[in-house]
Amino acid sequence: MPSAILKIHCTDKKGIISSISSFICRNNGNIITLDEFVDHPSNTFFMRLEWDIFAFSLSREQMEAEIAAMGLEYNYADNWQIFYSDRKPRLAIFVSKYDHCLWDIMLRYKAGELKCDIPLIISNHPDLKQIADLFGIDYKVVKVTPDNKLEAENEQTQLISEYNIDFMILARYMQVLSPEFVARFENRIINIHHSFLPAFEGARPYHQAIERGVKLVGATAHFVNNNLDKGPIICQSTMPISHEDSVEDLMVKGRDIEKLVLSQAMKVFLDHRIFVHNNRTIIL
Repeated sequence: MPSAILKIHCTDKKGIISSISSFICRNNGNIITLDEFVDHPSNTFFMRLEWDIFAFSLSREQMEAEIAAMGLEYNYADNWQIFYSDRKPRLAIFVSKYDHCLWDIMLRYKAGELKCDIPLIISNHPDLKQIADLFGIDYKVVKVTPDNKLEAENEQTQLISEYNIDFMILARYMQVLSPEFVARFENRIINIHHSFLPAFEGARPYHQAIERGVKLVGATAHFVNNNLDKGPIICQSTMPISHEDSVEDLMVKGRDIEKLVLSQAMKVFLDHRIFVHNNRTIIL
């Protein structure tokens, strides 16, 4: 049955939950889940509420108008979003030459684990086209060099528009996006980094891990912002290692962690559970 998911964040105020739950009850809706959190240092309220709209007495347009009116009273007029379970977000995957994350996403997608449509894969290399062909997904090669970065990102932006893309996954895409591109798609680009951030930012984290003699390696999925590998963290995991592990051993272990962490991040994003607040995430 179709459901609606409402996300709100605003200054904390008495009556927000009561007003919305009463509105749903009055109009023959049934609450499925409700999660809320108050960040006391900033006095900010966060809520994710999902309810059944199969027999709801208002149209979606009327429902959204009522929620907007309540937002004026409870100070969330500019800070709410609503999503519907029968409308799947559309994903574009950015890749280079590493294929492990792409394979994992494709297999989970085929198995029905991911609540999205994937119409497009964009790469700066032709190497992984056979994977896209196997799953019937369009694969577009956009060459990126230091001299053509602006033109390349303009072409990527055009593709994102043509395919009506809602969000992007950088599945080991080995290019740094420009501030202009990132700003255009704020909190809609998820990257997987092969270390437990904030440790070992940037390139060659496994070499850094060996040099420091660390006992854990990890992976981090985060939103992309203008600072390399410093965007709001969504999901992380680690795996124990020892002094006997080589860089190649860490790479093998790391690939498993990357796949798991990226899939976890995709799922909480697709369930509309993520709020970004002061460069950190709150996941309800």
